[in-house]
Amino acid sequence: MEKENKPQKKPNSFEIFLEEIQHSSWIVTFLAIMTGIILGGLLAAITSLEMYAAFKVSFWDGIKTGLQVAWSTYSALFTGSVGDFGKIKIALAGGDALEIRRAFFPFFESLVQSTPYIFGGLAVAVGFRAGLFNIGVEGQIFIGALTGTWAGYAITGLPAIIHVPLALLCGFLGGALWGFIPGLLKAKTGASEVINTIMMNYIAFRFSEYMLRGPMKDPTEYTPKTPVIADTAKLYHFFQDPIRFHLGFFIALAVAAFIYWLLFKTTWGFELRTVGANSNAARYAGMSNIMVTILAMALSGGLAGLAGANEVLGVNFRLVPAFSSGYGFDSIALALLGKNHPVGVVLSALLFGFLRSGARQMQLKAGIPIDIISILQALILAFIAAPAIIRTIYRLKESKIKEEEFTLSGWGG
Repeated sequence: MEKENKPQKKPNSFEIFLEEIQHSSWIVTFLAIMTGIILGGLLAAITSLEMYAAFKVSFWDGIKTGLQVAWSTYSALFTGSVGDFGKIKIALAGGDALEIRRAFFPFFESLVQSTPYIFGGLAVAVGFRAGLFNIGVEGQIFIGALTGTWAGYAITGLPAIIHVPLALLCGFLGGALWGFIPGLLKAKTGASEVINTIMMNYIAFRFSEYMLRGPMKDPTEYTPKTPVIADTAKLYHFFQDPIRFHLGFFIALAVAAFIYWLLFKTTWGFELRTVGANSNAARYAGMSNIMVTILAMALSGGLAGLAGANEVLGVNFRLVPAFSSGYGFDSIALALLGKNHPVGVVLSALLFGFLRSGARQMQLKAGIPIDIISILQALILAFIAAPAIIRTIYRLKESKIKEEEFTLSGWGG
C-alpha cells in the first residue's frame, strides 16, 4: 500500500518572521555590536588590577570583581552619554532650570558629537555607492570648516536667515572642491582616488595651518586661530549653557533624508549605484561613468565640508588647529557599519557619538582608559567585516538575498 502524502504544515507568521530574522544581514550587524560590547567589557575586566587581587582571595571573588568592573565601566559610559536618571529625576522635581540643563547635558552632548559623524558617514557612503573610496573626508572637513568660518566672520550685514545658509553653502563648496579634484583625476586619467585623497588630506592640513597663521589669523590673538564668527552666522541653540545642542543636528537628519531620496528615488541616484555595482554594465547601458564619478566625489566632499562648517557654526564659533579630532577617519568605519545606507549611517553615527561622549565620563568615574572605546569600535568593525564568524557563533543561516555589492576601483582595479 502506498503511503498517503500528508499535507505539509504551512509556517505561521511568527515562524516566517523568525526565518527572515535569521536571513537578515541587519541581525548580523546587531549581534556584531553586542559581541563587541561583551568583549569590550571582558577586556576592561582583565586589564583591571582589582580583579587579579580578588583572584588571590578566591576564584569566585575574581569572577565577581571582574563582572563588577565591566558593569561599572558600562554604567559610567551610559551615564556619561545618556545621563543619570536619578539626577534627572531630582532636577525635575526641584524645578531649578540650571540643574535640569546639567542633568540633561550628557544626552544632548552626545547628539552634538553625533552630528559631524552623520555628515561624514554620508560622505563616505556616497563614495562607496559609486564604487569610490573617499579616504580624504578628514581633509575635506578642514577645508569646509575653513571656508565656512571665512563666510561667518568676513561677510557682515546679513540677517541670520541668509547668513547661516550662506556659510553652510560655503562650507559645502569648499569640501566639494576638495572632492572634485581627485574625482576629476580619477575620471579623466584613472588615477587612484585613494592615493589622491590621502595626499589631498595633507595639503588641506598644511593649507589650513598657513591660513590660521597668516591671512585668517585673528590679530588680537597670540595663538593661531581665526576671528569669532558673527552672531548672525551661528546655528541656533535650543537651550542655554551648558547644553550646546543646536540646529545642525536636524540639518544633518534633513541631509540624510535628502541623500536617501537622491540615491533611491532619482534617475541619477540609480546611475550612481549602477556605476558603483558594475561600471562596465553601466557604460554598456549608456551611462556616463566619467560624470557620475566626478559628481559623486564632489558631493561626497561637499557633505564632508558640511561637517566642518557645522562644527564651527554650531559649536566652536572659530577655527583652531586640529579641531576635527579624527571625525573623517571614524566616518569610514561608521559608513561600513551602516552598510552605506543613509538610515544605517544615521544610526551608526548616533552609536559613535554616544560612545565618544560617554568615554570621557567612563575614564573619570571608572578609571578605564578612553582608548577602550577605540578598541570596542575596532572589535565591532572586525565582526562586521567577517560576518561568517557571527553566523557561526550564533548559528545563523546564510542570507538568501544577495546584498548589493560595490566595486572599489580605487584599489588599482
